[in-house]
Parts: sequence; C-alpha cells; structure tokens
Amino acid sequence: MGAPGLSGKHVVITRPPGQAHKLKALVEAAGGEATLFPLIAITALGDYRSFDQTIAALADYDWAIFISSNAVQHGMPRILRAVDGLPPHLRFAAIGPVTASELVAFGVTEVLIPQHRFDSESLLALPQMHDVRGKKCMIIRGIGGREVLAKTLQSRGADVIFAECYQRVNPQTDARVLQALWQNKQLDALVVTSSEAMRHLLQLAEAGNGNADWLRAVPICVNHARIAEEASDHHLHLCVADAPGDEAMLQCLTKTLNEPT
Repeated sequence: MGAPGLSGKHVVITRPPGQAHKLKALVEAAGGEATLFPLIAITALGDYRSFDQTIAALADYDWAIFISSNAVQHGMPRILRAVDGLPPHLRFAAIGPVTASELVAFGVTEVLIPQHRFDSESLLALPQMHDVRGKKCMIIRGIGGREVLAKTLQSRGADVIFAECYQRVNPQTDARVLQALWQNKQLDALVVTSSEAMRHLLQLAEAGNGNADWLRAVPICVNHARIAEEASDHHLHLCVADAPGDEAMLQCLTKTLNEPT
C-alpha cells in the first residue's frame, strides 16, 4: 500500500468551531496535519423578540424551511416552547441531510431535502418547491445570508417571511497567522466552505499588509462553485470539490496537493 494521500501536507480548515472535527480527522487519517482557523463563529442573538413574534404565527404557515443545522439548533427549542405541538399540516424542508437529521431529533417525522447538491438552488428544483402558489413559507435562518430562496419562492406565488435565530461573526482579526504558516511551509492548502468565510478571508488577507499576494500561492479547496465565484476577481488557486460532504473535500485536497508542479 502506498503512502497516505496527504502525507506531510498541512491543511488549514476555516469552518466554524464544532463543524470541522470530522474533516480534521479525515485529513489526519490520510497522513496530513490539520489546523483549525475558523473564519465564522455561530452565536445566539442578543434579542429574540423578533424571532419569537414571527414563530408565534407558525400555525398559519404551510412550509417551515430550515437553511442549516444551526437554524435547527437555535430555532427548534424556541419553536417547541412557543407552540402547543407542531401544526399537523405544516411541512418541513431542509437544505440537506444533516439539517434534516437535526429536525428529526426534534420530533419532525418527514423532511423534504434535495438529493444531490445541498443548496438553495437544488431545493428550489424539487417539484414541491414549484407548487407554492398561495402557500405561506417561513424560512428559518441566521441573520443575513442569500436571498435567492425567498425571491424565487415569491416569484412562484408564495408568501415568504424570514425567522432569524442566530448570527455569524468572524472570530479572527489578523491573517498574519496564516501568512506565517505559509512562510514556514506549514500551509499547503486552505478549506473554505462558505461564501461568507471566503469574504472574511480576503478581507483579512488584504488588511494584513495591503495585499493578498501570499494567498494566491495557496490552493484553496471549496465545496461549491458559488464560493469560487466569490473570489473570481482575486486570481486565487481555487479547487471545487466534486460533491458535498467531508469525504469529497478530502478527495479534493488529495487531488489538489498531489498534482504535478
């Protein structure tokens, strides 16, 4: 058997705390070294009055659509306290299987999810998301984020409202830690798995010394073409995983870091 696919390679994972450990274990099992440098941290809101007022009307809605597992973790406990049992007519949708499994843990018995890629576009492609004229849809998410899901559902005749139950912040203030790793040959690839994290990375790198030249020398593996598009004007070495999930990201890293130079 040959050497592990990432033997001697140093990978920095920028996922939020608590969401990077499986990939870290996979990298290390492949012989690599993984460092966590979260560019997004998920935190509770300081004031939940708006969220609580929104979910109080949940029984009037046809669909509850959860954007992430964070939306489930921060939203469902408050929803269950606010309503006397989940409305029997209410249908649930989730952006992917991880989010769906979180809903099941809170007693939801049936969740609509995409089958291949796990994003808003894939959810919107499902027949059930086309048949929404006259339907009321509540999108449970963090503050901010993409608008494509809401706008598309509205264009199809749905009445859409957001229920925002958490926030994303950048816990990092200085990219010189990453630059130092690169200069010391301890940074062979970065993993970035959201457009927001990519924006934070670029802002930090450019703020560090006025430019991000060092970042252009580092392969950056992402899990969606949309994230690559976020950085398309910066001439970075971007590699897109073939599928969602940690195993596909590991394959992306292995392929990228073993390409002939």
